[in-house]
Formats: sequence, structure tokens, C-alpha cells
Amino acid sequence: MARKKTTRSRIEPSFEGSRSQGSSRTIADDRVAGKTTPKSTTAKRRKKPQSKARKPRGRTSRGRITGALRSMVYWCCVLGIWGGIAIAGVVIFYGARMPSAATWSIPDRPPNVKIVSVKGETMANRGATGGEALLLGDMSPYIPEAVIAIEDRRFYSHFGVDPIGLARAMVSNLTAGGMVQGGSTLTQQLAKNLFLSPERTVERKVQEVLLAFWLEHRFTKDQILEMYLNRVYFGSGAYGVEAASRRYFRKPARDVSLAEAALLAGLLKAPSRLSPARDPKAAEARSQVVLAAMREQGVVSDTEIATALTSPQVRAKSYWTGSENYVADLVMQRLPDLVGKITEDLVVDTTIDFQLQHEAEKALRATLENNGAKLNVSQGALVSIDGTGAVRALIGGREYATSQFDRATDALRQPGSAFKPFVYAAALEQGRTPLSVRNDAPVKIGKWTPENYDGKYRGKVTLSDALTHSLNTVAAQLVMEVGPKTVVQTARRLGIEAPMKANASIALGTSEVTLLELTGAYAPFMNGGYKATPHVIRRVSTHDGKVLYENTYDNPPRVIDPAVAAMMNQMLVRVVEEGTGRKARLDGWPAAGKTGTTQSYRDALFVGYTANLATGVWFGNDNGKPMKNVTGGGLPAETWKQFMQAAHEGLPPARLPMGGPMPPVAIDGPSGADGDAVAGLVRDLAPVPVSRDATGATDNNFLTPPADIGSAPAQPDGNKRTTLLDILMGN
Repeated sequence: MARKKTTRSRIEPSFEGSRSQGSSRTIADDRVAGKTTPKSTTAKRRKKPQSKARKPRGRTSRGRITGALRSMVYWCCVLGIWGGIAIAGVVIFYGARMPSAATWSIPDRPPNVKIVSVKGETMANRGATGGEALLLGDMSPYIPEAVIAIEDRRFYSHFGVDPIGLARAMVSNLTAGGMVQGGSTLTQQLAKNLFLSPERTVERKVQEVLLAFWLEHRFTKDQILEMYLNRVYFGSGAYGVEAASRRYFRKPARDVSLAEAALLAGLLKAPSRLSPARDPKAAEARSQVVLAAMREQGVVSDTEIATALTSPQVRAKSYWTGSENYVADLVMQRLPDLVGKITEDLVVDTTIDFQLQHEAEKALRATLENNGAKLNVSQGALVSIDGTGAVRALIGGREYATSQFDRATDALRQPGSAFKPFVYAAALEQGRTPLSVRNDAPVKIGKWTPENYDGKYRGKVTLSDALTHSLNTVAAQLVMEVGPKTVVQTARRLGIEAPMKANASIALGTSEVTLLELTGAYAPFMNGGYKATPHVIRRVSTHDGKVLYENTYDNPPRVIDPAVAAMMNQMLVRVVEEGTGRKARLDGWPAAGKTGTTQSYRDALFVGYTANLATGVWFGNDNGKPMKNVTGGGLPAETWKQFMQAAHEGLPPARLPMGGPMPPVAIDGPSGADGDAVAGLVRDLAPVPVSRDATGATDNNFLTPPADIGSAPAQPDGNKRTTLLDILMGN
């Protein structure tokens, strides 16, 4: 029994497994065994194998397709799961490397310095951004509309990342075979600008997405858009819409038109390449793409589009233009000394009169355009200040876009004869008057023999005549009489700050000075003897109005006696009326001034003033090459007149402080008995009536120095007069 069971168990699997394959063998076995199979059963058995043989063939074609689809779905799910796990791992990995979200904060926008004129007009913005931050309501509504239309049309509906926009960008890039469209939202771009570097890595992209989510959670859509528009780069050094508007259109962002807004929005794709300062045609073509996007989204009407398309093409220069940028650079140079490190937005009120600034720029450029080529003059500068030292106009060069070097404040140049008023002022302080007489003749001071410009000598002349005709020999005599150190001290007291050499040649302006300080040193003559420290910054305040600095030049010290100032005015008026500065005469206004020309015509200057303004003009070449016979009484005097005539138009004439008859000079000295002695000496120094000889030459009680002066004043001992300075110095 056990054997049979074992045999059956061994047979059954084989039987079962071969039943479908050996149906004929089974029938035969049944017959041998004497068993009779019913006909119906036999038929069923005969049919059954046939049907089973056909089913596998029917399922093969359909089954393969179904199986393939099922496999595809299965493996897609598997890959999707693993891909999701991988992406989650990457996000977790790079996210873990970021600081805690609790510590995230919006970095401060780089501070901007807004520089305004004396009337509050914006002249320039300085700082890393080049413009102040604005609220959405303070800018043209076309700007955000244009940016959203071209950069992120679903900005107000997505959650920081736009899957639809990302998919569309991927399809476009695959179709084009390259990167033609980006999928980043404005929020992602802001996150990148605020926190991340521009490199394209997986880590940076993951961090960008996480930061975009954080921004959307922390801020409203309008706040995000506002931050974006105030920080995004628009090319040509302009960050933010205010900076870009002033850079390209020379207007504030609130006044930007539809066409201009489209141009700005178009720059975001490639700010440097599409800048209208670099490629106006490319910028215009891109702006039309922006306009089409705005029309497609229905934010503007067809009429507005038609108007925008007919607007003139923007042609921005390659750099900031306008002479006011010289002023802005000067402000930024001096601002840290007044308020320290700049950590917030500031507003700087300057002393500049914008109208005078434009008039000065126009006059200087006109002179150079009309005469520069034929007279070999390539550069010029102009400074105009009032009696307090406030700078009303400053032009540092011919064209700021071409050269940002400020020739009015930074260039040290020899002033030539424009320095002589300080020599004469020092002489007047020691008791001489405009009617004092000197001999215009060849002189020798050591190895130096100064000569007059025209090579002629006039014999006995008054100091007024000598200054009127800019006689070098008389100026050299006066320097040796009063002493070179005294001349340096006088010039320093009046406002010259540059190093000066105390030698005889200082009479002819051989020590280099800046045009700004030279002009400022003339102002005490204009205002009656008070120091006029040149300054351009009037007030510095924060954006919310807190005053950080205000200048203190309202009560300047007296640096020269009013009587000396009056006599200087009398002489310098003659220079303009009948001397070397005749081309500077104004219609209806009394003016005074002095010309200056350096050796070989390398520099030509005219510094003059009215009761309102003191203005200095310089012409020359940066490389020091000589001009073609250009003197201070030529182009500089003519330019000075053109500017000053425009500056005084419509104003009632005002007289300069010239006083009455020549008074004795009085300088503050010791009190008591010594003071009486000084007063008596002053009376001795008073001028005597002028007499003329048969030739008409004037003479007075001052002796004419000999032709060869030597290294010190040479006067006969018996006739040597003690000066007021000698008493004060104890000599």
C-alpha cells in the first residue's frame, strides 16, 4: 500500500502537468483499460484542448501591449517615487546647509545719496544703486504692468514658483534647442538678487526656491514687487527703476511713459546687452515685444499701444552726462568727513543754482566748440560763488561723459597774473595806496629778470596803473618790498590752501592753485573783507528729515580791512574797464577782475566778480600743451562775460564796496600807548596829493626803487620808512 501511494504521488504531478498536452494518450489508455468514454464527454474533451490552444494565441498581441503599458506605469511610479525621494533628499541636504529660517531677513538696500539743488531739484543720485527706493504708488503704473507682462504674467496667482510657466519654458527651450526662455518667477529672481550668487548650480537653485517660498509667506505680493523693482539691475550701472529712469530718460520714475516703461521692462532679459546706451535698436525691438505682451494680456488699450509705438526712440548716452555730475562727485568726496560712514539713504541739499549751472555749462561748451580746434584748446573749467563762499555753479570740464576729472577742484595750475591781487593787497596792508608810484623798468632779483608781457616799459606808474595793465616788474618790486612770506600769508588768509613757495616769482603766480580756491580768495574783495570759504554742501539729512549736518559759514571772520578791500575794488574795476580784462565788461553792472596767462600760453584764466558773484574761468589742455596765443583777457574773459551776463539778467545793478577817497590803512594792533603810536604811524602813511611833472608822470612821497633790487628791499637809509608790519613784528 505504501508503495502504491508513493507511486501515485509520483505520477500525479506528471499526469496533471501533461494532461493538456496528451489528450490522445489518455483516451487510448481508457480504451485499454476497458473503460468506455461517453460520446458527449469525449466531444467535450476533444473541443477543450482546441479552445485552450487558441486562447494563448489570442492573448499574445493584446497581452503584450497591456503588459508593456502596465510595466511602463509601474516603473514610472517606481521611478517617480525614487525621484521624489531623491529630490526631497537634495532639498533636505541643501536646505540643511542654509541658516535657520527664523534668522532670515531682507538685507538692507545699499544706501543712496540724493543730491539736490538749492531749490530742491534732483541733480544726481550716488551710491551702489544709483537711485532712491520708491513705493509702488510713487512710480508710473506702466512700470509694474510692463514687468509683470513680460517676466511673470501669473505673479499674483502663483505661490512663489510657477509650475505652468516652468513647463512652458521647458517646452520652448526643447523646441528651440537652447535656452530661450526662463521659468523663474519674480519672487525667485528677487530671492536670487537678495541672497544668492549668480552662479548656476543645483544648490543655488534649491536655495532660490526655498527662499521664494519664504518671501511669499512673509510678504505681500505688492511688497515683493516693490522690492524687486527697487533692486533689480537695469544696465549701465542703474539699480532700481528710479536710477534707470534718470539714467536713460533724465526724469523721475513717476513720469515714465508707456513706451519708456516697456523699454525698462525689456532690459531685464539682458541689461547690459540691451541697454539703449549700448544698442538703441535692440532696446527698441525688445520694448515692442513687451508692448505686444501687455496688449495680449489686456493691460493696455490699442490706442495706448499705437501712441507708444510712435514715440521717439530713446538715445541714451554711454555715461551719465551733465556738468552737475562734477558737483555730485565733489559732494561724495566731502560727505564722509561731515557725517561719517554712510549707512542709510541721505538727502544732500547743495548750494548749486541749477539755472546758473546750465548757463555756465552752455557758455563753456560754446566757447570750446567755436574756438577749441583753431586755438588748440581742449578743456575748460568754471566756478561761481557768492559772497558767503557758497558755490552756485561748478563746471569741472568740457564733457563729464568723456572725462570725470574735475579741473575746477582737483587740478593744480599756475594762476599767472591772476595771483597779483594778493601781492597788491599785502602791499596796501602795509600802507601803500592805489596812487603809490613805482618805476616800470627792467629789474633784476637775484638771477631772475621779470619782463612785461608786451616787452615794453612805461617808467613811473601808479600801483593802480600797474595792476590795470598787469605790469610784471612792479608786481616783482612789491613782493620784495613786503616780503614773499608776507604775500604767502596774505593769500593763505584770503583762502588759498595749496602749498605756495615764498620766493620772488610768486608775484607772477608760479605757485600752483586750484580754480575753486583762487576764486574763493577773490570773494573778500567783493564782500568787504570777510572770508568766503567755498562750500557746496548746505545741509545733510536722512530720508525722514533728520538733520545730520548744516554748514556754519553764516558768520565768517574778517580777513582783510574794509579799506583795503575798497582800494582793491577800485583797482580791479579799472582792469575790467580799461585794462587787460576789457572783454569781460558787463552791460549795466560794475565788475572787477584780473586776467592770468602762464608761460607759453599753457593756462589762461580770468577771475572776476560783481556785488553778487565771484566767478573764475580757466582754459587749457590736460597734457599741458600750449594754446595758440590764448590769454586770460581772451577766451576766459569772453566766457566769463557770457555767463555773468546771463546770471545777472533781470537783476537790479548793485555797487561794489569801493568806499570814498583813499583812507589811511588801519590794522588791529596793541592797545594803550602802543596803540597810539600805531595810530600816529598810520597818519604818517596816508598818501599825499599827487603831483605830475612836465611829462605827465605822477610822483609822491614814496621813493622809486632802483632797477636792481637784489634779494631785499633797497632804499636809502635816511629815507627808509618803517612800515606798520615792522612795528607789529617788533622790528
